[in-house]
Amino acid sequence: MKKIALIACAAFLSVSFLGAETADEIVTAARNRIESKTVSTRSRMVITAKDGSTTERVLDQYSSDSDSGNRTIIVFQKPASVAGTRFLTIEKKGGTDDRWIFLPALGKVRRIAASEGSGSFVGTDFSYDDISSANRDVTDDTHTLLREEAQSGKDCYVIESIPKDSVYQYSKMVQWIEKDTKMSRRIELYSPKGALVKVLEILEAKDVQGRLTPMVTKMSTLAEKTSTTINVDIIKYDEKIPEGVFTTDYLSSGRVK
Repeated sequence: MKKIALIACAAFLSVSFLGAETADEIVTAARNRIESKTVSTRSRMVITAKDGSTTERVLDQYSSDSDSGNRTIIVFQKPASVAGTRFLTIEKKGGTDDRWIFLPALGKVRRIAASEGSGSFVGTDFSYDDISSANRDVTDDTHTLLREEAQSGKDCYVIESIPKDSVYQYSKMVQWIEKDTKMSRRIELYSPKGALVKVLEILEAKDVQGRLTPMVTKMSTLAEKTSTTINVDIIKYDEKIPEGVFTTDYLSSGRVK
């Protein structure tokens, strides 16, 4: 397992070089840094409004690798206003990922079109594309290794990634990858007009089952002065997850058939 959507978000491939390691090697290492067949988490999502007020949500996330690609489902547990909301992503290697959401108020499953990728994910600072970014194919972007510098006290490579698809919501992404651990520490996201619009930061990481794991991740929307922070309270690697969890039937019912 090299992809944890909400926990780690994106890492991007590069083709230029600086020093002994090429950017391809650096980002490939970042993408493959955590090896696990499954990941199960319980997290607290803290949404901070412009006025400084906060709301908290509790969610479970289950991810599993299969021969066809990664599958991830997110289930909101609290508060009552979002409880029962479920979001499913199924990666299609070489194609566009399938994404569906179940909203209890509507009582039905709705497919998320690729054109809706920039929309807010359940009222947070993350977009649908942000949630799925860890599954983004590395060949979808043109990458350049810019420089080396410190970030959060860690020596990092700085890599710029420019999407080949002009309809993608960001015109470029710049990320800081730790030189020794290959963990992404910071990702800057730029609008089609070239303005810096969002910043993703890994604020805390720790060893879990022998894997350096992001435990606190913050996405900030600069113009709105809002942010969403994800605090991972429980994470388990390689625990069995029923196949039925990754289906639209489970999405609508919350039960494995």
